[in-house]
Amino acid sequence: MDLVVFVIASLMMLVGAIGVIVNKHPVHAALSLVLTLFGVAVHFVALEAHFLAAVQVIVYAGAIVVLFLFVIMLLGVDSSEDLRIEPIPIQRPLAAVMGLGIVGLLIAAIVSARDVVARSVGTGLDVAGRPDATGTVVIDHDANIRQLADDLFSNQVLAFELTSVLLIVAVAGTVILTRKDRRGSPLASDGGEK
Repeated sequence: MDLVVFVIASLMMLVGAIGVIVNKHPVHAALSLVLTLFGVAVHFVALEAHFLAAVQVIVYAGAIVVLFLFVIMLLGVDSSEDLRIEPIPIQRPLAAVMGLGIVGLLIAAIVSARDVVARSVGTGLDVAGRPDATGTVVIDHDANIRQLADDLFSNQVLAFELTSVLLIVAVAGTVILTRKDRRGSPLASDGGEK
């Protein structure tokens, strides 16, 4: 059963990722991204990481994709652009260098991970448990969530709030950048709106 869930979720992710690349309409590409993010959430559920699955659906498939759609609608990217004209001439070589760097880091991570000792019993959710009177570890499935909430809303509360301010500034900046100059519009030359 686990193999079937893994294969179906992986197919969802692959079809969604290909859809993001292949779709020419940006709204359809964003909806394909939602399919990919739901596939990741299914993988989290299969790994019994229910909190991460909920965050994946609520934050990424919900809020972030809605933000993408909001920006797409504001920018009006339905018009086709000439891709042969580059506004910043160095961006393609720089992207190639960054891509090679990421591939190099991935290869280095794979090589260094081969030397790591395989996981033993007692890792993962068992670490979140507490030993009882007999010495056996009792798994507390909510301990990781409590630790995350404790850390997020105590030690990291300033960074958490700055992130929300950053998102608000990004949306406000998008709105300001997409506003059209109304003085040059045909309605402004007629003396106002009809």
